Amino acid sequence: MQKLYSPFLVLLFTAAGLASLGERLSNGSQMAAPSKDVARSYLGFDRNTYPGDAALGALRTAFSFCGYWLSSPPGESSNTWQGKRDALRSRGFGFLVLFNGRLDKELTPVVNPMTVGKSDAAIAIEAARKEGFPAGTIIFLDQEEGGRMLPEQRAYVYAWIDGINAGGYRAGVYCSGIPAKEGRGATVITANDLRENAEGRKIIFFIYNDSCPPSPGCTTTRKLPLPGQSGIAFASVWQFAQSPRRPEFTSTCRSSYAADGNCYAPLFDAADGIDLDLDTATSPDPSSDLLTAAPE
Repeated sequence: MQKLYSPFLVLLFTAAGLASLGERLSNGSQMAAPSKDVARSYLGFDRNTYPGDAALGALRTAFSFCGYWLSSPPGESSNTWQGKRDALRSRGFGFLVLFNGRLDKELTPVVNPMTVGKSDAAIAIEAARKEGFPAGTIIFLDQEEGGRMLPEQRAYVYAWIDGINAGGYRAGVYCSGIPAKEGRGATVITANDLRENAEGRKIIFFIYNDSCPPSPGCTTTRKLPLPGQSGIAFASVWQFAQSPRRPEFTSTCRSSYAADGNCYAPLFDAADGIDLDLDTATSPDPSSDLLTAAPE
């Protein structure tokens, strides 16, 4: 995703490296089969542009799920993911279903943010049905702007959430998990702000925090972290690396990114052009019914 104030390591694998990768990644997870009482993480990716059918086999060796846009992604004028659900599903990918939310400048001063939120929810539901996602699928609203939400932003987000839930789907939000300075030493985290003001609404959170630490940087060779290790205990999905990297947050893990600042999938490099964001989730199919509720 392209961040307003946002960001992968070229990983070259030998045959031995691929064998090692296979041992580390069972169904895209880097953890050995856990007991029933041990939480498990799954590795996924998201990017604005569909990577192409030819790349899916190699991507599936490392990733359990991928982001799937129902709308044009941030900063894009078209949606290249449209119509690709069956191709991804046939390869065994789970889904992180995404819908691009409005920027604050689009909500002021002449529009009713609640009306826009309800309208966008209806558009997201129609697109989800068209793409074949069944009722009950979690759709994540991409909220790019961080910090404390302004009144019109909250009105829009909560109206969108209400519309999604009323339409038979389930609402999630993608937002910042990074403390934003407010002055006089005070900070606010967008995810906390939205949760604390939700008035009982159930929201499933996909948060981004590429700060190193807690992020390990652009790496898939270390033990895969749990979403709750992002600094947001109730996160169900964590985007822990972005392309391109954001220098202000990644100075201590910059060596994990490629020379051009991007993060690349295993088996790919800058020449392939498949830079992406890295995600970890508590389900191999985060938008499905396998993920029934946000952690408390």
